[in-house]
Amino acid sequence: MPSVSHMPTIASPPSASAVEIRGLAKTYANGFQALKGVDLEIRRGEIFALLGPNGAGKTTLISIVCGLARASAGSVRVDGHDIVADYRAARSSIGLVPQELSTDAFETVWATVNFSRGLFGRPADPAYLERVLRELSLWDKRKSRIMTLSGGMKRRVLIAKALAHEPTVLFLDEPTAGVDVELRRDMWKMVRRLRDEGMTIILTTHYIEEAEDMADRIGVINKGELMLVEEKRALMRKLGKKQLVLRLRQPLASLPSALARYDLELADQGRTLVHVFDKSGEAEGIAPLMRDLIGQGIEVQDIEASESSLEDIFVNLVREQA
Repeated sequence: MPSVSHMPTIASPPSASAVEIRGLAKTYANGFQALKGVDLEIRRGEIFALLGPNGAGKTTLISIVCGLARASAGSVRVDGHDIVADYRAARSSIGLVPQELSTDAFETVWATVNFSRGLFGRPADPAYLERVLRELSLWDKRKSRIMTLSGGMKRRVLIAKALAHEPTVLFLDEPTAGVDVELRRDMWKMVRRLRDEGMTIILTTHYIEEAEDMADRIGVINKGELMLVEEKRALMRKLGKKQLVLRLRQPLASLPSALARYDLELADQGRTLVHVFDKSGEAEGIAPLMRDLIGQGIEVQDIEASESSLEDIFVNLVREQA
């Protein structure tokens, strides 16, 4: 078994999992259960999106993994290191971009980023730090005190601090909340590059379209329980729906009994038929429906199709658990 001084690199990982969570629970003194026996494995080199409404347990889970809070039960390993028994090695593998804009206000950008690198025992590497600051459009601000920066620039500094010690696992807790479009674009460009270089990235976000665009896998947490973990594409196939809107040439007073076997809804005062179906049932359902419409003498003037977004799936999942 390798010692801490010979930690395995991303190129030759000791296991397929970057983060292993077993039976993680958190109960506060007032009896509130923030986490209820969460089991989760996050693979090396993936972007994992953790979604959930406010108060679902996302930040609590991240805080425990990053050593900022104590679990009531369960265990966590990061890069093969137990976060309690081998705290220093586990924490040095982690970069965290928190929700709060907490920075060293009187320090310069360069000083605070350089200090963050040294804090984890990493040797000086000005070229690496310059690369990070340039990617975040902070290089021209490197001599500026953080207190003089805008909110968006301060958010960039938090990201630079999280990356300063070259972690293998990066946590982004609501990283784009309240930031400008330019920063969001820069950040996701960097995140994709980091993932391509082997870094594992875990993000929470209220912008579900970001998760749909960025993530390899999706986890949904609600009321402290992990409801599902799924490959994004598989999740969209499994839980996604398609909606077919058929605009009729002549309105219908009611649905003919011959169409009762289809999931149809008459809308817009009989001028529109709405058909909702699983994506997997597309081939079997639409052709017979169109034949039966013709058989009933119903003429279709226009057809529109739409698919469920990840947000639709997420909202439905949370609503079902409520």
